[in-house]
Formats: sequence, structure tokens, C-alpha cells
Amino acid sequence: MSPIKKQKSNKLKMVLRVFLVIIGGLITAYGLEAVLIPNNVSDGGVTGLSIVGSKLFGLPLGLLIGILNIPFVFLGYKQIGKSFAIYSVMGIASLSIGTTLMHHVPTIIHGDTLLITVVGGIIIGFGMGLALRNGGALDGIDMLAVLLSRKLPFGTSDLILFLNMFVFIVVSFVFGLQGAILSGIAYYIASKVIHIVEEGLSGSKSFKIITNQPEVMVEVIRDRLGRGATYTLAQGGYRNEQFKEITCIVNRLEDSKMKEIINEIDVNAFVVVYDVAEVKGGNFKKHDIH
Repeated sequence: MSPIKKQKSNKLKMVLRVFLVIIGGLITAYGLEAVLIPNNVSDGGVTGLSIVGSKLFGLPLGLLIGILNIPFVFLGYKQIGKSFAIYSVMGIASLSIGTTLMHHVPTIIHGDTLLITVVGGIIIGFGMGLALRNGGALDGIDMLAVLLSRKLPFGTSDLILFLNMFVFIVVSFVFGLQGAILSGIAYYIASKVIHIVEEGLSGSKSFKIITNQPEVMVEVIRDRLGRGATYTLAQGGYRNEQFKEITCIVNRLEDSKMKEIINEIDVNAFVVVYDVAEVKGGNFKKHDIH
């Protein structure tokens, strides 16, 4: 590809990513204004604190979302990079403007608490996941957790949980205990949807297999799944015996079939399975199945 064509392609990709981040912000705004907020259910993170502030002080939600996220955007710029900060500004701006424009949209669900948390969580999770998948963020609490994890003896996920527990305690003073519990459930559902949108339903799994029949195992995997595998020479720490460790990456739809093959060949095989967020390059492609 010529430099000019490559430059045009990169610009087109950048425009598309900006568009999708903005759409993600608008979808999240709709989930808040049409489902959660009218039913006294909040979100987690900075958005949750903004909702509480809006209820307490009567300030526009969009204004609070924009103001409270400013320090976190700066943090994202320092810790992650300029492009991430730019995309995040666009996403947060679209969320702020979206909540303002959609403030009087009809509420699509009333009364049914289970349906409110599920539908609201799915909508805002999809919007936030779409933004994250394209390089931006709509909420700054994750950035704060990353920074604190470098200063404190706790993991990022533990700190995200702790910070959001604080948020939901604050939410309970405005929406009551039931509202805080429902907000926590909606946030949990949203986090799972974010994971799916960000990584895709077609995410991969990595299998590490130790068996006394490595050659047979690899041949059957190739014949029945069309997948290649890699040998790693390893040595046990107890008996000092050497063996071939098999590594094979498959997609999620092939996961159960892979386990079935392993069980058929060596029921006593030692197997470790990892979730793989992304696979690039190499030879990760299916061959014809015999």
C-alpha cells in the first residue's frame, strides 16, 4: 500500500473510531435517561456520583459528568496516552450532551425491578463497551484504580470494586438501600456486557496440555478441529522427567469439542485453559478437517 493510501486508510479508521465512541456515549445516555434514572437506579463510577449530585443539588447531569471526569481524563492522558485521552473526551462529551438532550425521553420500563436492572445494564454496558473497544472511556474510575494499584498493595480489580462500593454507599443515601442494591446489580450486568462487546463473542481460549500421548493428541486436534498446536519442551519439578507441553488456541465455539478430544485420548491429561483477549499474526487459522 502506498504512503498516501495508507494515510487515507488511517484517517478513515480514526474517523470511524471517533464516530463509534460518540455513538457509545449516546447509547449509554439513553440507557440512563430512559431506564435507570427514572426508576431511581444509578450507575457506578463517576457517572453514579454525578447522578447523586444531580439529585441532591439540582444540577444538570450532563454538566456534572463532564466536570467530574476532567481530572480522570488528565490522568488517562498521563498514564495511557494522548489518543486515549482525546477519544475519552469525545465519549464523555457525547454522554454529557446525550443525557441533556434525552432528559425528557419516555421511560421504556416501569416498576419491574428485575427487568429495569437487566435492560438498563445491557444498554449502558453496550454503550460503554463500544467506546472502550474503539479506544475511549466514558467513566474515569477505572483510570483511578490503575493509578492507585501502583501505589497500594492491591490489584486493579480489587480497587475498582472498593471504589464502586463507596459509590453505592453514597447512592444509598439518595435512592435508598433498594436503589443501591439495584444499582449494583445493573452495574454488574453492565460490566459483563462491556467485556463481551470489548472482546467479542468470538474470543479465544488457550489450552496448555500435558499428556503421555502428545503426538496422538496433536494429530487428532488437527484432524478433528483443523487447528495446529505448538510443542514446548518442559521438565517436571518433582521427578525431573522431561515431556512435551502442547499449546493450542481455539475459538469459544470449539472449546467443548477440544475438551471432548482431550478426554477421549487421555482422561488423566493435565489441562490448563486461559481466556485470550486477542490473537494476531502467526498462523492462527483453521485448516481443512479430514
